[in-house]
Amino acid sequence: MSAAALRQLAGLFPEELPLGGYRLEQLLGWVYGRGVTDFSQMHTLPASLRGELAAAFSLQPFAGLQRVDAEDGSSRYLFTLLDGQRTEAVYMPYAGHSTLCVSSMVGCPAACRFCATGAMGFGRNLSAAEVVGQLLAVAGDQGISPRSLRNLVFMGMGEPLLNLAQVRRAAEILLHPRALGMSARRVTLSTVGLPAKILALSASGPHLRLAISLHAPDEPTRQRIIPTAHAHPIAEILSAASAYQEATGRRISFEYSLLRGVNDHDWQADLLAELLRGLIAHVNLIPLNPWPGSPYRATSEAGLQRFLDRLALRGIPVSVRRSRGREAGAACGQLALAAAPRADSARGLSAQNSSRL
Repeated sequence: MSAAALRQLAGLFPEELPLGGYRLEQLLGWVYGRGVTDFSQMHTLPASLRGELAAAFSLQPFAGLQRVDAEDGSSRYLFTLLDGQRTEAVYMPYAGHSTLCVSSMVGCPAACRFCATGAMGFGRNLSAAEVVGQLLAVAGDQGISPRSLRNLVFMGMGEPLLNLAQVRRAAEILLHPRALGMSARRVTLSTVGLPAKILALSASGPHLRLAISLHAPDEPTRQRIIPTAHAHPIAEILSAASAYQEATGRRISFEYSLLRGVNDHDWQADLLAELLRGLIAHVNLIPLNPWPGSPYRATSEAGLQRFLDRLALRGIPVSVRRSRGREAGAACGQLALAAAPRADSARGLSAQNSSRL
């Protein structure tokens, strides 16, 4: 692979980085294998070269981070970007594997009424370096190799398909064997449902797992809780989802946050089942997670079970996603840049750049 091609894959690296061949391969190993973004710690590079690179370039997209830990082992990471804006990621360890939820924006322009991130408004798009940098920073803080993180979801702040160019570049880094080497089957992109963008993704890739935040099967309810629904009818979203499935052969997930008295009626479960007939689909029912100022309440456990049963009886694969990290503000729909409650949870970036592997 040429030096130019490697530089294109290495999303943190400036295009003018004066390295090629063997030295660039070493640099890839340090950054993606060990999570080191401080040139001074890359001891296999000559000292003179390390000094030159450190004087001219930076591989660090963040000015600082904070971590808030939850009782279930999840951690919410709050990143301060170099321009002072902030974004978040969530690390969720499970038995035998872990999942990282990353953001693609500061805030979110979709403004879903039940989501704390949507209530913040939109700040800006993240660069590919800032997206991939979340993974590197979390891996460094956890003391693990970035390449050991095998499951990633674009379900943090933002609408990924409205930042498609940078998300696509980040995905190339996630998937390429000389970078992070993930499987496309283990990377999920969650979207509120933008038909034209879904079709663009199906045509040119990358062919990640697709999760569509539907949240209502009828237009009046969906338009009430999701402002973008006025421009993107459900029929068009489902048509684009069908095209994506045909192009990729992948099952489509549909996310459905249950809001008491809004989208949890029996007839809505029946209509949802009818809409999804013919698709290879799976429904994730999400109990509403609380956040200050939310205008909605969660559906009762009995109501959730009734909704689930009606879908299952109609042949729709369905499960309940029990969000992790609720008390740390890390659950679905809670990300709103809440500061860490303890002063000792703030940490600089020097520790995450050290090799503990």
